[in-house]
Amino acid sequence: MKKNTKTADWRQEPGLVIGVDLGDKDSQLCVLGADNEVRQQVRVRMTTPALQAWFAAVTQPAMVVMEAGSHSTPKTRARWRGVAAAMPELLKVVKHRSAEAQRDLTVIRARARMVEARTKLWCSLRGLAKSLGRRLPRRVSAETLQDLTILEPLWKALEDVSQRIGEYDRQIAALEKKYPQVARLQQIAGVGPLISLTFVLTLDDHLRFHKSRQIGSYLGLRPKQRNSGESQPQLRITKAGDGYWRSLLIQGAQYILGRFGPDTDLKRWGLKLAAARKWNAPFPVSPSGGKPGRAGSPHAGEARCPPAKSADRHRAPAPPTRGLPPPCGSPASAARRA
Repeated sequence: MKKNTKTADWRQEPGLVIGVDLGDKDSQLCVLGADNEVRQQVRVRMTTPALQAWFAAVTQPAMVVMEAGSHSTPKTRARWRGVAAAMPELLKVVKHRSAEAQRDLTVIRARARMVEARTKLWCSLRGLAKSLGRRLPRRVSAETLQDLTILEPLWKALEDVSQRIGEYDRQIAALEKKYPQVARLQQIAGVGPLISLTFVLTLDDHLRFHKSRQIGSYLGLRPKQRNSGESQPQLRITKAGDGYWRSLLIQGAQYILGRFGPDTDLKRWGLKLAAARKWNAPFPVSPSGGKPGRAGSPHAGEARCPPAKSADRHRAPAPPTRGLPPPCGSPASAARRA
């Protein structure tokens, strides 16, 4: 049978398997029939109208398998026939995040990028001023840069980015009212709007997880395994999944185990575990309050540190210790919280 048939009869066939090789501009599609024969191989533009127009012509339910990546080797495209035919045995059905949840999550991600940009701008402003023989104070104003007019555009860009972050903060405040479960999560000391919203939007439909340990594996909080004989060492977490959410989780753990965190069962359990394993607290606490790596519920989140002085809001962040973000109350924590 020809690979690119001129008739459209195959579009009404039941039991079709469609393999999609995603690309930046175009995607390769391979259609297999129920008899494991190629019905069509076609290239489709990676635009929403083009994809909707092509899939709308398929009238019968079909199984679609796609590659999660835009850069694949030519050999991968040649293997689509075997992969699609053996899909029930090799792959599992993946439930994607809803479009609405993805849009709301983008607000949080965009704010995080703006905070990073503001931190880099502020560090550049201080570094360039120092190269000109000036050490800027903690609080910078237009009067401070009167004799440094060459740096005024950079300072204005910094102020503009701060205003844009404020706009995202107002959008996040509106999202808190949209998702009522966020207020329930924030009853835990150490869980703020960012961590609660990120947790809810990252999971989206929590009913697709049968056990809480599956959530821990999905977010990369389960320890690695490298057993050898009777040896079963406790390794570090896998760090699979969303790294931004884990960074917020670390900030919440730092607050809970720090001096500003209230005395709770979770804090006592975390400090006891840190002392038993000779860890330097604060450290990322498992949010379930049970065994390490279990993530049944988010008991850690955005650190609610005491309000930082306005002078500390733009101070250059200190380098993290042992790969962890700086503790609550530090200049870097104030910069992230701002």
